[in-house]
Amino acid sequence: MNLEELKFDDKGLIPAVVQDAATREVLTVAYMNEESLAKSLETRETWFYSRSRQELWHKGATSGNTQKIVEIKYDCDGDSLVVLVDPAGPACHTGAVSCFSENLLEPSADELTSLGDFAVMLELEKTIRQREQEMPEGAYTTYLFEKGVDKILKKIGEEAAEVIIAAKNRDPEELKWEAADLLYHLMVLLQEQKLPLKEVLGVLNKRKKPSAEE
Repeated sequence: MNLEELKFDDKGLIPAVVQDAATREVLTVAYMNEESLAKSLETRETWFYSRSRQELWHKGATSGNTQKIVEIKYDCDGDSLVVLVDPAGPACHTGAVSCFSENLLEPSADELTSLGDFAVMLELEKTIRQREQEMPEGAYTTYLFEKGVDKILKKIGEEAAEVIIAAKNRDPEELKWEAADLLYHLMVLLQEQKLPLKEVLGVLNKRKKPSAEE
């Protein structure tokens, strides 16, 4: 489809659903006109049209929380867009990862309500990164970074063994705590190696796609 074939509404706008390219979490819904879409394509960062201010706005221009565009898709009617992005920070002006943080339904105890439930992983990654930069005295994460990669790897091995023991004991309470410890130390390692969690999630996302043989 050519850009000229996209269907803008009578105000010259088209809705754009912005999703995290790695997690597929919906970050926000905004509107684009032809000019903001052209700027988005040119700069590979999201530009939108503000209906209230009636002007273009560049996401992250003041906050620094820009959104690097990975892909822009359009629906079968050509009247709405999905923009997959690699965000540099929270999407919401409140500081939340996503503008969609409230749930009208009361989730049951055994249900996962949305990818928003996993926002704690992104928050943990941010905290670990800050610990490495600031190295606050007395913090356990600081201790791990001071000791270096060998100590971090040793802890991962120990926690992995604890996970195995908990699983063999059929102890779900013990398992969830040991699994949390393992995930934490793994994320410390990812930061030590300067490998963003999003890249790991991106690999998982690629793996879930069915192959041509399936």
